[in-house]
Amino acid sequence: VVAEPVASDAEVAAFRTRHAIGAAPVILALPGSRRSEVGRLTPIFGEALRPVLGTKPEARVIVPAAAAVASAVIEATRNWPGDPIVLDPRDAPEPEAEKRAAFRAADVALAASGTVSLELAHAGTPMVVAYDMNWLSWQIMSRMAQIDTVTLVNLVTGRKVVPEFLGPACTPQAISEALLGLLTDPSAHEAQRAAMAETMEKLGAGGEAPGLRAARAVLGVRK
Repeated sequence: VVAEPVASDAEVAAFRTRHAIGAAPVILALPGSRRSEVGRLTPIFGEALRPVLGTKPEARVIVPAAAAVASAVIEATRNWPGDPIVLDPRDAPEPEAEKRAAFRAADVALAASGTVSLELAHAGTPMVVAYDMNWLSWQIMSRMAQIDTVTLVNLVTGRKVVPEFLGPACTPQAISEALLGLLTDPSAHEAQRAAMAETMEKLGAGGEAPGLRAARAVLGVRK
């Protein structure tokens, strides 16, 4: 991820033109790459977006879908507010370039917990991280966890700048409030961007592979 290119201004402008977005604010929604994640998170994400779009009706929602779950994402987002644009990689000549342009075009992102948060950090896109799971999985994870955050930006910088809503905290109301905060509070926006730049600098320094640097950064936090 660290070594991947970031979409240029020209590519972002072309993306906005291609999808008839214009200058509207863009909210990226990333409900996961597995069917279980899509099934569990899309109803929550859709409800979380409703009050956000009520406050920001001009905003457009973009949903980059993984190929394996694209059909499920299209079906699951049919009842979402704001007529979301689902990016189906099966239809795109250059799906990775399209995804990178979407990441860079977005003003904020709502993402399932996982490596996608590092991709967003690389693009400099402020985010809210949310992940729901069944009761038993949550109990096991919460007992085993030795850290109080799962997002790499928070782990690497030692600051909880990226809002996280995990397990029982993954509710539409909490998520929507955090998204609106990012959309309306420039200081929160800039705090995340600064933390992302710091994260990418730390993960990009030295000669080690990006994945190994990321692992070392996390292990350093846990010591």
